[in-house]
Amino acid sequence: MRYNIQYGDFVVLFISQVVELLIKILLLEDDDTISFGIEAALRRKGYECITCPSIEQGRECFSSDIHLILLDLNLPDGSGYDFCRWVKEQADTPIIFLTVRDGVTDITRGLDMGADDYIIKPFHIAVLESRIAAVLRRLPEDKQPVLVCGDISLNKDKMQGYLNGEPVTLTALEYRLLHILLENKGRTLPRNLILERLWDADGNFVNDNTLTVTMRRLRKKLNDTRHIVTIRGIGYRMEEIV
Repeated sequence: MRYNIQYGDFVVLFISQVVELLIKILLLEDDDTISFGIEAALRRKGYECITCPSIEQGRECFSSDIHLILLDLNLPDGSGYDFCRWVKEQADTPIIFLTVRDGVTDITRGLDMGADDYIIKPFHIAVLESRIAAVLRRLPEDKQPVLVCGDISLNKDKMQGYLNGEPVTLTALEYRLLHILLENKGRTLPRNLILERLWDADGNFVNDNTLTVTMRRLRKKLNDTRHIVTIRGIGYRMEEIV
């Protein structure tokens, strides 16, 4: 069966002040054509998209740092309803159903078990993006109040960084840089992507030299931590030390 997902004519502008950097979306969809189109569109919007073709793989990929789940009802190893129920038993992660099943009973069943939205295929990718944005706007700001990597931690509520449990005095720019690195632990962040996130409060752009100096000072305040790794020619990565 072929679905016509129109996304080629949709122009995407990445606005870092509006889209949270690397929001993680878990997509459960067994149709390669559909999953490819959705994943490509979401990545252009600045989201991180993890695609799974089955419930089994979806369970393996699900974690507490997933911000949203896009869920097909008809999967090869079970029903999307079962996966939705499994998720809701352990977390309050938002779920949007994507399915050809357009019966009133199907829709009400999905919404009654806790889904945040129900989109019927075929759909325009712009509609999906708007529905995703609406759900994400309802997420509580304290969904992940404390970010941790080894002996480094950051409390978003208090806007305070810590090393071995002791407060570290950081400038506003150093704090934002540490926040970006911790929020994307394990992922290599290109310098230009970090720079887009480091606009100051007055809207002044932070240049490349400022990033280099800020990174050096942050590392020094964290006792030259080995958790922050320089990826030569690309950028930086915050990672656990094995």
